[in-house]
Amino acid sequence: MKKDKKKPAIIRIILDYIKSYKKYFICAMICIVFTSLGNIVAPVVLQKITNILASWATNGATFTTQEAWNEITVHLIVLASVYVVSICAGLTYSQLMAISGQKYMDTLRKKLFNHMEDLPIRYFDQHDKGDIMSIYINDVDTVRQLIINSLAEICICGFTFIAVVCTMLSFSVWISIIVFIAGTVMVLATKHIGLNSSKNFISQQKLIGKQEGYIEEMMNGLKVVKSFCHEEESKADFDKINMEFCEVSTNANKYANILMPVLGNIGNLNYVITAVVGVLLFMFDVPNLTIYSYGTTFNIGIVVSFVPLVKQFTNNASQLANQINTIALAVGGCNRVVSLLDEKHEVDNGYVTLVRGKYDEQGNIVEVSDEKEATLWAWKHPHISEGDVTYTLLQGDIRMFNVDFGYVPDKIVLHDVSLYAKPGQKIAFVGATGAGKTTITNLINRFYDIADGKIRYDGININKICKKDLRRSLGMVLQDTSLFTGTIMDNIRYGKLNATDEECIKAAKLANADSFITRLPHGYNTLLKNNGANLSQGQRQLLSIARAAVNNAPVLILDEATSSIDTRTEAIVTKAMDNLMKGRTVFVIAHRLSTIQNSDVIMVLDHGKIIERGTHDDLIKEKGVYYQLYTGAFELE
Repeated sequence: MKKDKKKPAIIRIILDYIKSYKKYFICAMICIVFTSLGNIVAPVVLQKITNILASWATNGATFTTQEAWNEITVHLIVLASVYVVSICAGLTYSQLMAISGQKYMDTLRKKLFNHMEDLPIRYFDQHDKGDIMSIYINDVDTVRQLIINSLAEICICGFTFIAVVCTMLSFSVWISIIVFIAGTVMVLATKHIGLNSSKNFISQQKLIGKQEGYIEEMMNGLKVVKSFCHEEESKADFDKINMEFCEVSTNANKYANILMPVLGNIGNLNYVITAVVGVLLFMFDVPNLTIYSYGTTFNIGIVVSFVPLVKQFTNNASQLANQINTIALAVGGCNRVVSLLDEKHEVDNGYVTLVRGKYDEQGNIVEVSDEKEATLWAWKHPHISEGDVTYTLLQGDIRMFNVDFGYVPDKIVLHDVSLYAKPGQKIAFVGATGAGKTTITNLINRFYDIADGKIRYDGININKICKKDLRRSLGMVLQDTSLFTGTIMDNIRYGKLNATDEECIKAAKLANADSFITRLPHGYNTLLKNNGANLSQGQRQLLSIARAAVNNAPVLILDEATSSIDTRTEAIVTKAMDNLMKGRTVFVIAHRLSTIQNSDVIMVLDHGKIIERGTHDDLIKEKGVYYQLYTGAFELE
């Protein structure tokens, strides 16, 4: 979808649909024209038949009864033929709009999901997940109703309106003026009532997202809610949100429900006035005025034909007004859909890529395309100015130099952070919540970019490395495990999508997960749902470690991976992690200091600054903050 912020979101969606399915739309519009003309032919034929009967009944009739019936029969055949064409056209356009509309919904959902996958982590940190889900479900559905139902209805009403107006003006300008006055009153009523309805429907869409976000939050935290007996308070908070939603929805539907009766009564009044005025004009033999002539005889056929035309005019106005609710919902839905699509995707200006390679006879790294020949991973670094390409062995050497960072520009959370992690070293971070431990690992992953300083990976500025290749070289085991719907084998393979079953089993054995997996009824084919709810926390963590193991990345990030499990399970998980950490550069974040005593370097952070660094023994000797933490003089928090 082409971004043009000058155009309203709903117009952008409609234009994108038309552009995507131009042939469907053009064919549908042709069918709609035939459908609309079918609504006009009946009054015209009715006028001709009425005039024939009136002329035949008059003493001065110029043709016989047979001739009159012959002409009437011709008109009736024409009318029947037009109705058949109109019905066929109506069935055709409805199918075309349904097919193209559903295809566009499929395209739009894919577009939303693909764009969402490319958004930076910052977006999801700042937006409620339930609110994002509401865009996929509720807001996209309003677009569906707009495209499939409302757009066609508006086009039919538009074509029919033009045809009705032209027909009325060709019959009588005098009676048309009365109809137009009534139409003006309808427009004013629609504008006043519909505007209030639209505002409330747009607010309703936003509140749906808020409501679903709260429901999702309560579902995710249901154990906490029940543990602290917070059910009644949760109900009260939901009642507030729901009451706000109820008030907005009530106002929206109140105005919407008022509109139809108002327009209906205006239309009925217009119907009566038109009939009375038409009869009076006929009785007093008032010279008729049309867009073609003046002074022609005002016959009874004009009065009879105007009645269904007025009805058609009123129905068009009512049908358009009936679409206001759908359009108002679509405006709110389109705004939110386009807002998500307009979010800037994650920028990646990196040009250094990760490739498979081997050493040639001269000891230089060369790139290979065959996986079987590859013996190493290397950074492929094209030097544009020099016109050549160099290869650097992937080792896992990560260094930070005077790094400053803030999630928002005016609030810096890391101050002048420098660290050196040589290949194979284990670096541990210790500090209170909010000290900046996880933030450092987020910067290594480039989930966020630094404000100042430098980060080098194997001597290469991390900003030059493509993000996907950078993250492929990093393995992560987080405190909160994320298991996806699928088999255990599928979840392990998530770390390396082209991994064989043998590689996944080897990784599970390395992570000490094979023993419990093989005891399950279906082993590696056991289906996991709801984030692996049928497994224990320790088992889920072992699968997370196996996933990192199959990735076989040279750098490993362990973010409080054992903080939510018991001591016995911790020993199993720690052994699994020790197997995984061999030969890798490891960054460990832990509250349990017993798990990091064997680290090569321990860094103590406080308010975004490294205040102590050294081995466990060195820091104990210094008797500083780490010593106090280790001996229990004060807690991390």
